[in-house]
Amino acid sequence: MLIVRAARRTDIDAFVQLAKEAGTGFTSLAVPPEALEARLAKSEAAFASPGTKQTEDTYQLMLEDSETGRVVGCSAVKAMVGVSKPYWDFKILTLAQHSVEADRRFDMDAMMLVNDFAGATEVGTLFVSEAGRGTGAGRLVAQSRYLLIAAGRERFGEKVLAELRGVVHDDGSSPFYDAVSRPFFRMDFAEADKLSASTDNQFILDLGPQHLIYLDLLPKAVQDVVGKTHKDGAGALRLLEWEGFHYNRYVDIFDGGPLVSAWTEQIRTLNESRAVTARAASVAGGVSGIVSTDRVDNFRTCQTQAMIDGDVVGLPYETMQALDLQDGERARFWRR
Repeated sequence: MLIVRAARRTDIDAFVQLAKEAGTGFTSLAVPPEALEARLAKSEAAFASPGTKQTEDTYQLMLEDSETGRVVGCSAVKAMVGVSKPYWDFKILTLAQHSVEADRRFDMDAMMLVNDFAGATEVGTLFVSEAGRGTGAGRLVAQSRYLLIAAGRERFGEKVLAELRGVVHDDGSSPFYDAVSRPFFRMDFAEADKLSASTDNQFILDLGPQHLIYLDLLPKAVQDVVGKTHKDGAGALRLLEWEGFHYNRYVDIFDGGPLVSAWTEQIRTLNESRAVTARAASVAGGVSGIVSTDRVDNFRTCQTQAMIDGDVVGLPYETMQALDLQDGERARFWRR
């Protein structure tokens, strides 16, 4: 059984391995092992906190094979971004050009550096290793983030965003970065990526473009990747769109990948899930779905079969055990 659970400090070795597998361009994992270790410690403290209001805590989740104990994936929820550390993106604007004398009327797109998502919650760091793919694991990890938000609604913002990796070649180069951002930052893509993940992003304010960048002046090959996701992120984008996220012409300043967002209460999994009472039961011919502990501390989710009777959900003993649920305890269920 695959379960998604709150990360622990003891996950460090598995976390480092996942970061290596993710490769160049996966910004949130492009940090040294000691930074990953610090992230686990802070996440563990966040899950254990009372959580009466929104803070800048990050909740790290791990995908685990319950039979082997092996961690095969991860994801995270940043409760609040863009406040103490600006959340920079390029916003694409359309400028209307018109001249009566020249008898010309056309539009031009331009990018502007902005921090428009201050106070929003971000879902990200979604990665499943080769060992966990092809089992519906990616969807389970993705949906678990919204069940976590539902379990501690007061901890998270009114809007949720996700930034997807843009087009990055196998050699680690980014056509968008090389044409747009490198002239400003004067460093390799990998170095800029690591600085963005490990610092307060002051270097972006110090060195980034202060004026509009006209897309029409960029090479056609670069224009074609603006707002496009990396081939390995196509599935993640489809899941986000299924949840109700939309692309509103914001892109990452380094690889040009798309940023999508949604109002929290309109996210499909969160909106369709409901609080239930969990009961151990013999389940045969029931419905399928995802069940989670409806609490932030020791948060866990998994896919399961269930019998529904009003607000009571009957779950197999193995599911109850995997989630550390007691008979009669409050849980949350999303029906597939």
